[in-house]
Amino acid sequence: MSPPRPGTQSCNAKKAKTEDQAVTNFRTYLRIKTVHPNPDYDGALLFLRRMADELKLPHQIVEVHPGRDVFIMTWEGKDPTLKSVVLNSHTDVVPVYPEHWKCDAFEAKKYENGDIYARGTQDMKSVGIQYIEAIRRLKAAGLQPLRTVHMTFMPDEEVGGTLGMMKFVEHPTFLGLNMGFGLDEGLANPTDKFTVYYGERAPWWLEIKCEGQPGHGSRFIENTAVEKLQKIMNSLLTYRSEEKAKMVGCATLGDVTTTNITKIQGGIAHNIVPMEFSMTADIRVSPNTDMKELEKKIDHWITEAGEGVTYKFVQKSEVYTTETGNKSRWWMAFEDACKKVGVDLELEIFPAATDSRFLRKEGYKCLGFSPMNNTPILLHDHNEFLNEDIFMKGISIYEEIIMALGNVAQNKEDTNGV
Repeated sequence: MSPPRPGTQSCNAKKAKTEDQAVTNFRTYLRIKTVHPNPDYDGALLFLRRMADELKLPHQIVEVHPGRDVFIMTWEGKDPTLKSVVLNSHTDVVPVYPEHWKCDAFEAKKYENGDIYARGTQDMKSVGIQYIEAIRRLKAAGLQPLRTVHMTFMPDEEVGGTLGMMKFVEHPTFLGLNMGFGLDEGLANPTDKFTVYYGERAPWWLEIKCEGQPGHGSRFIENTAVEKLQKIMNSLLTYRSEEKAKMVGCATLGDVTTTNITKIQGGIAHNIVPMEFSMTADIRVSPNTDMKELEKKIDHWITEAGEGVTYKFVQKSEVYTTETGNKSRWWMAFEDACKKVGVDLELEIFPAATDSRFLRKEGYKCLGFSPMNNTPILLHDHNEFLNEDIFMKGISIYEEIIMALGNVAQNKEDTNGV
């Protein structure tokens, strides 16, 4: 018989239990509507200031764009000259479809089994609070790491990171963090295991324009824009099927390249064959894919579709990964800490894009990790939730990880490069 999912104790037991302050803080944070297109960032900053004051930690706010601020909370280490550890999270969340939710998505309602429903429970307000509460516990125990630990809270990650981490790494304050290693977001895992991400797929966003002969909708017109559109769609979808077939067996989503057509635009009237159609495609490129060869394929597909077909990259990132294994002192510290608290790790490539890509691009080591096992993956989905017990266990896990990373011994990296 399978063991019960955490949080399934009896209603009477749950009612008798006093809610931990960490959970209350989590639910308060969830209720701040930092939802696009008009996130309440002021409300989030006010809340984070209160958290910093409670922990008696200094904080600073860095404006990376008008109305877009990065909040930094700092726990100074015994030797602040050493490379620091950065715990990153983002404050913004994606929109919801209220009619598909079982409750108000910003109520942070907790059900009798401990499941907390709200936008941001998994992506990723839980992690931000877990950082805070883990450090609260460590400080209360009189502990202090060797290295300084910074908690950074980013705006606008959910709209491509254009005003959050991407701008922050260009800011002088970022260099002042003296960063050596970073933790960022991961995904839930529906099994007993926890997933850690050492890299992520590169987002390639294409805009494709097809021009052709216009005319009356009653005729057989040659060389139309939609025929060219069909050819390029067929090429993209064939490639999509080829990559999907690689997942038969043991491949994970991060091991293959996905292609999805996300928008088609064109036409002016029911009876007019338009002279132009446009399309956007979202390609997520795996580290296992030869990026130069893929770009050659795209060029070939465009040429093959006919004259008047052009494309441009709206976004085109490279693939960067963080070293793991016994040659990396940071990885060994992370892995050992997880083993101490019984965390069974699965090492993968993150299938989507996070702030980590901007850190890795600059040469900084970073892992993506959200301590959420036995939890369905619901980021950006309806009825996103996280169980109270899973959330609380995550705080304990971060206590061990933060101290392990913060106590990584000094070596030549602390004086030469990152």
